[in-house]
This record gives sequence, structure tokens and C-alpha cells, in this order.
Amino acid sequence: MKVLIVEDEKTLAYEIKAFLKKSFYLCDVAHTFRTGLEQLELNQYDFILIDLSLPDGDGLEILKRAKKSNPDAAYIIITARTNLKDRVSGLDLGADDYLAKPFYLLELQSRMQAIARRKFNITDDLLPIGEFNIDLQKRLVIHDQQKIELSRKEFDLLSYLLLHKNRVLTRVQLSEHIWGTFVKDDYDSNYIDAHIKNIRKKLNVWADTEWLETVRGVGYRIKK
Repeated sequence: MKVLIVEDEKTLAYEIKAFLKKSFYLCDVAHTFRTGLEQLELNQYDFILIDLSLPDGDGLEILKRAKKSNPDAAYIIITARTNLKDRVSGLDLGADDYLAKPFYLLELQSRMQAIARRKFNITDDLLPIGEFNIDLQKRLVIHDQQKIELSRKEFDLLSYLLLHKNRVLTRVQLSEHIWGTFVKDDYDSNYIDAHIKNIRKKLNVWADTEWLETVRGVGYRIKK
């Protein structure tokens, strides 16, 4: 998943980035109000972490604008402000959570995972799809107690499609959220198609993957 960290404390921002990277998040960092808005105009994110006290603007204004450009993202306010009014204002504007500084990075990760579980209605550690189960925490694909090895990007691609099941995701969306880059043309999209082909090849050894659908000219979808 792709994360934007809007935080003017550079040390903290890069600590968060390094920590989340170990859990396979893709992170962009902005240290000012202006660069935060620029990133939001250029990219779509799954999570946006916003400090309220930025040197050139208020994080609440970023939150307000971001809800329009990134309506599907989840938002966490991270700030040293303890004013109840600021907290309520952030939640009223659509923030999913509020984390006061200083905080433990494990707590941030835990809250992100809790938000994802609510957002995608995840009630079990294992997500079933066809004759397979996907363990998002352990990053495993399982068929009849047999673990199936996928590469890191193959697993990221499969799990992202599964979280958005029944929704067609374009190659642009998949490229941005999993690789962190835009697909420029059909030639550049071949690596996404190649990963899908490899996923099908590895899983079809065990059971059919008719639920992994190619939507011609658009992208891919996992059907129920």
C-alpha cells in the first residue's frame, strides 16, 4: 500500500518511512504544506499521515483538500497538539484516527492495520478466495494447508486486488499503489501482466483461478 507522510520533523518522517518500509508499505514524504499538496495532486494514496503544525500552513487544511483528491485514502493525524478542539476538528473533517506525539511506531502500524481491517471488513486472519486462503499478516497463500510461494510483488499484487475484490483496478492504479510509479503506456504495463501471468501459473498447479479476471483494455479484478 502507498503512504504519504506529511511531517516537518525530518528525522521523525524518515523514521516512519523506514519502519513502514519493513512492513512493505511504499512511502512518500513531504515536509511542508506546499509539497504535501503537490504530492496529493500527483498521486493516489491508501494512507495519509498528517502533522497539523507545518511551517507554511495548517495540516487541517491539507486534510480538507486531500479528502477531495484522495477520497478513498485513510487519514491519521499525527501531532504534538493536545488541544481537544484540533482533535475534534480533524475527526469532523474525516480523519480516521488521531495519534499524539510522542508515539511508538508499533502503535502507528497497529492503528493503520486496524483502520484497514475496518475499511475492508476483515474479520479473520485468513481471507478466502476460490480454493485458496490468503494470510495478509504472514504474507502467505495457502491451499489445503500447503504454502505456495509467491514473490514479494506477486503477493502484493494479489492481496491488493483481493482487498478491492469486485472492483476493476487499472494498470495505472496497480502500478502506483504497488510499485509507486505510473504506467506510461502499454509497453510499460507488461510487467504487471507478467506478474499476473506468474500468479496464475503458480496457483493453477493447485486449483483454478477463474476468480482472477482480466478486464480487457482496462485492468484486473478478483470476482467473488
